[in-house]
Amino acid sequence: MTSPLFQPFSCRALTLANRIVMAPMTRSFSPGGVPTDDVAAYYERRAKADVGLIITEGTTVDRPGASSDSNVPAFHGDDALNGWGKVCEHVHKAGGKIAPQLWHTGMTRKPGTGLEPEGLTDSPSGRTHKGKTVAPVPTSKEVEDMVASFARSAAHAARLGFDAIEIHGAHGYLIDEFFWEVMNVREDRYGGGLSDRAKFAAEIIRECRKAIGNDLPIILRFSQWKQQDYNAKLATSPQQLEAFLKVFVDAGVDILHCSQRRYWEPEFEGSTLNLAGWAKKLTGLPAITVGSVGLSSDFIGAFMGEGSAQSALDDIEERMDRGEFDLVAVGRALLQDPLWAQKIKHGQLDALKDYDAGALQTLY
Repeated sequence: MTSPLFQPFSCRALTLANRIVMAPMTRSFSPGGVPTDDVAAYYERRAKADVGLIITEGTTVDRPGASSDSNVPAFHGDDALNGWGKVCEHVHKAGGKIAPQLWHTGMTRKPGTGLEPEGLTDSPSGRTHKGKTVAPVPTSKEVEDMVASFARSAAHAARLGFDAIEIHGAHGYLIDEFFWEVMNVREDRYGGGLSDRAKFAAEIIRECRKAIGNDLPIILRFSQWKQQDYNAKLATSPQQLEAFLKVFVDAGVDILHCSQRRYWEPEFEGSTLNLAGWAKKLTGLPAITVGSVGLSSDFIGAFMGEGSAQSALDDIEERMDRGEFDLVAVGRALLQDPLWAQKIKHGQLDALKDYDAGALQTLY
């Protein structure tokens, strides 16, 4: 294949056959937090059909308030981990590679929900994005256990044979709440300017590395936008973004997963580079781009029942040829069609379909 999408990629001990990544997509099909045989089959179908790397749906760490939905899988507890072991085994037998996305929902969780309804909702400062204080500021010791919870799940991933881990630091969930000045008003080492607010994630990266050893890559997913505010920006200039990302580089992150609602939108004025393009330029690290790849509109509309027309990949391939980013994460197109990557590989573009929002309600 001459397409840059189908060139191999390596990082640490991970080698991928191509550059297509299955983006993490929450589905809520794991009763009691336990991934079922259907979940294993769901990922296996993509692994059999030329997806280079599967990043799982968000799977929650072991803090009592990490989960907001008892049907979202957990990455702790014997039953859930046994289920994930089967998922990993099925993907590997199909020739695929897989990374769990480790997740804490933070203050997006409604009290009384999730796997432990009585658990307290974690946050940086007990403060909502609108500035309302609804809980005490967590102690430094409590924050340290939030960090450790990610490392505990990372250790499980390594033991189960996963090929990498992804830390979910995007979209207004716990880690991203530490990044965001409207929600993080701490006065200890986890608060302050943007680079200081990044230290929480940096500690998670360092502790995860200790837990998993040197072979598995650590991916960090981050975003400028938040589900609480689509127009939010952590960094308003390349200089701010460089200082922010340097904290993760110094902590030892391997790959930056740069979430946009629409990958084609420039991140800063005066350049056509998107967020992933800037991340790679400023750090030299491999970058994953994501955001409506292969479709004409963003995923927010899908939650309101909107479909989306398919879109050509010429722009993606041209950007990859220029070296703007290294990997491409695909969400809804792969959710709807497990054979999407295979069809792209073999030029079967007439077999691709427009996105049907009803796919969110099915197993596929």
